[in-house]
Amino acid sequence: MRDDLVGLEISHQQLEELTNLPVHNELILITKSLKKLGKYLIEKMRGTEGATVVFIGCCTFVFAYLLFDIFLKIFIIKIPIPSGILLILFSVWMGGFIQTILYMIWKVKNNFLKSNMTNSLRILLNDVKRYNDVINAININDQIEEAGNLEVGIKQRKKVIAALNLTKSDLIRALKTERILRENKNFILSNSELFANNLATLTSMQVTEQATEHGRLLNEALQIALDVQHEMSRLHSQG
Repeated sequence: MRDDLVGLEISHQQLEELTNLPVHNELILITKSLKKLGKYLIEKMRGTEGATVVFIGCCTFVFAYLLFDIFLKIFIIKIPIPSGILLILFSVWMGGFIQTILYMIWKVKNNFLKSNMTNSLRILLNDVKRYNDVINAININDQIEEAGNLEVGIKQRKKVIAALNLTKSDLIRALKTERILRENKNFILSNSELFANNLATLTSMQVTEQATEHGRLLNEALQIALDVQHEMSRLHSQG
């Protein structure tokens, strides 16, 4: 990745910090992790470190077997099943137990995300994905250019990078605004008169910057505020 693209992408960690939500909550699968480990070990075994990997693997297995066997003999009454088979069964059970814990954690985070997901946040997350996709596309284009295809070079690259920097700033500001309004929604609803001036200011900013891409995400921040005001009016009418 070229230097002017480094740091432009909004990472998963940064996005979760900005939203204070597990927006990239993924279920960790033990089988998937084991496959990655297996592929890594096979690649190492095919290389110059093959003998070392086999030796360490055998030593690890023997040590685990001996430790498990000693544990059985000291703390558990004799069982007519070979300790090697018991070790395999215990490993399978432990894997299932850990996977169940990981699933429960994923489920709790997923429910928390759903309960706090707003329409504005959903739109912003989609905008972040599109923004990151643009950066990824530019990076791939740069690699194609470096491979010798000079005709695919991006014209006026500095202006494109400057526009991306502005877009990133707008996205971050909009995400921060959404989080503030979401986390203080109840207070805003009960004290709507205190925020009337802020809404008016945002509206005037929308008028002055409406024609520019730089103001597009600012308008999204305005829409978030207006959504809160609309919800407030709806709740007041119900009361």
